[in-house]
Amino acid sequence: MSVTFVLSGFRRPHTLKEQYTAIKNQTVQDFEIILWVNLVDQRIDFDKDVVNNCQSIISNTDFGSWGRFVAALNARTKYICVIDDDTIPGKKWLENCFETLKTHNGILSTRGALMNNGHDLKYPAPESYKAVGWCSANEETTRVDMGCHSWFLEKTWLRGFFAEMPDVSPMRYGEDTHLSYAVKKHFDINTYVPKHPKNDKDLWGSMPETATRYGEEPVAISMDYHANVGMNQYWNFVRQSGYHIVAEQKD
Repeated sequence: MSVTFVLSGFRRPHTLKEQYTAIKNQTVQDFEIILWVNLVDQRIDFDKDVVNNCQSIISNTDFGSWGRFVAALNARTKYICVIDDDTIPGKKWLENCFETLKTHNGILSTRGALMNNGHDLKYPAPESYKAVGWCSANEETTRVDMGCHSWFLEKTWLRGFFAEMPDVSPMRYGEDTHLSYAVKKHFDINTYVPKHPKNDKDLWGSMPETATRYGEEPVAISMDYHANVGMNQYWNFVRQSGYHIVAEQKD
């Protein structure tokens, strides 16, 4: 197998079957799937066929969004693709990632942020960044400061992720910022959003209709005020730790 998808089961069982089906329909079929069910809740019933057909890790404790990258260490493949539970990829997303690697060897995400050059930026406030990917469509592969919603990368780069772990992780936010920062620091590897052409959404890493709908559900991190404050704090933490944004660099 060439890539392992890492899926997350938390409080949205209604998205899991849809996501699993989208992955099974990929034009590139050389993959395995790890399902990490975080915080088992007896009131939430995940599709048993999906659970049984994946390499499933079931937890009775909430390890937050950072725990997915620990689960990814169990992959037996060169590449991993960690994916949010509200992200439904087009059938050619994996094909798009492998094609992009031929010219841009980096972390590949379906959405990314190009941050404005300033201090104490209020990410995710819209005035602080330009969004690239499924939310706006980009005709060419674009380098970004951080990737969101889906992360295709070499498993070995996780060494950078864990080398830079804070003493206590924020758990529910900041892992996207941390991944781009840590992998850049340790391996000089950039983060990119592969092309999301308007005329071929099969190449997209997330379908905009479902991403918008699921992203506005009450359980979504984006709807959590405290998590948004925390994301801003963590972004400014990595900036203060020496992370240089694209606006300050040359490729």
